[in-house]
Amino acid sequence: MKEKQLRCHYCGKTKEIPSLCPDCGSKHIRFFGTGTQKIEEAVRELFPHARVLRMDMDTTVKKDSYQRILRQFAQGEADILIGTQMIAKGHDFPNVTLVGVMAADLSLHIGGYRASEVTFQLLTQVGGRAGRGALPGRVLIQTYQPENGCIQYASRQDYNGFYQEEVSLRKILGYPPFYHFAQVLIRGEDAVNVKMCAQKLAEEMEKNCVYPEIDFIGVADIGKLRGDFRWQILLRGADEGILSEFVQKYVAAGKKNAPKAIWYNITRNPLYIV
Repeated sequence: MKEKQLRCHYCGKTKEIPSLCPDCGSKHIRFFGTGTQKIEEAVRELFPHARVLRMDMDTTVKKDSYQRILRQFAQGEADILIGTQMIAKGHDFPNVTLVGVMAADLSLHIGGYRASEVTFQLLTQVGGRAGRGALPGRVLIQTYQPENGCIQYASRQDYNGFYQEEVSLRKILGYPPFYHFAQVLIRGEDAVNVKMCAQKLAEEMEKNCVYPEIDFIGVADIGKLRGDFRWQILLRGADEGILSEFVQKYVAAGKKNAPKAIWYNITRNPLYIV
């Protein structure tokens, strides 16, 4: 992480990265990531005689490479297919009898209230690639959080159990579909102007947010992307119509008084809080 900080994607609060685990006190704490190339290297070492294909952003750059890799695997020209989420769904390979998922809990930590839903979808979808033909299938899930409810429900293919728990949590925490989010993104190439516009708009919104149906969550600097400095304002409301009308009113006023080359974007219930 470039900033060397932990950041809450909802309120913008930051915290120094701990050197010890705050839960158990262990010093064995670090960032983690395993790319498809590393997995391919390990697989080739473990199974030197197996024919291996890898499907990720690097191997699908050329035209038709995506279809070519899938065709090769479907026609039995490879024994093992390693890939990212792009191989998780929509493919029918009758001869596949084993599916393995590495670090299945990584997607539980994406910035957004849909993290468990996305993880459950991915695990159930990729698990469905095994045993589609005459031969039985088996799915192995590698995770650092085997006790997590989402992982447990996915391993049992328990759709109803997952839904009941997830919808209960969302109701308690005030997430969609019971409440609605509105994200205002302010961006531009001038860092000073972007910050000024974001903070001014946030101040106006918070000061005039007299509706009991609307919660002003906060304003935060979310970093630079593709040359643009970006700030976000996040609000939540029980009534989608009132929330939308309120946000649009103040964003329209902010645009009128903003310097040139400052852009405002409103997203309702963003999939990810950046």
